[in-house]
Amino acid sequence: MSGGAGGGELSADERAAWRGLLRAHAHLVRELDAELTREHDLPLSAYDVLVQLAHAPGRRLRMSGLADSVLLTPSGLTRLVDRLCREGLLERQRCDSDARGSFAALTERGLARFAEARPTHHDGVRRLFLGHFSADELRLLARGWERVAPAG
Repeated sequence: MSGGAGGGELSADERAAWRGLLRAHAHLVRELDAELTREHDLPLSAYDVLVQLAHAPGRRLRMSGLADSVLLTPSGLTRLVDRLCREGLLERQRCDSDARGSFAALTERGLARFAEARPTHHDGVRRLFLGHFSADELRLLARGWERVAPAG
C-alpha cells in the first residue's frame, strides 16, 4: 500500500488519484442519471432504490437497511420512497415486530420498470466506465475498491 505519512500535504500522485476519483464519480453519476431520466423518466437515485429492492429477499427492505444501501440522506430517501409509492413502483409495509419500523417493497410494476431500465443502465456503465479498462485492470479496480469499502 502506498501513501504519505500522517496529515502532511498530499503528493502529486495522491492528489491526482483522489481528484480523479471525485471527477469520475461526478461525471458518471451525471451522465447515467441523465440517460435514465431521458430514456425511462427514472432518475439514477430511483433506479438505485429499485435495484436494491429487486435483489433483496422478498423484494423488500426495512427503510433503515435501504438507507444504508443507497446514497441518499434518510429524509431524501423518505421523499423518494413516497414518490415511488405514488407512482405504484413501491409500497410501504408495516413491520409487525417493530411498530416504529417499516419496509419498502417493490411492486410488480416497480419490478417491470426496473427490468426496462436495467439494459440502459448497464449499457451506460459499460460505455462510460467499464469499457475504458482491460479485464485485468477491472480486477485490480475491484480489489482496490474492496480494500476501501469492503462489501457488507
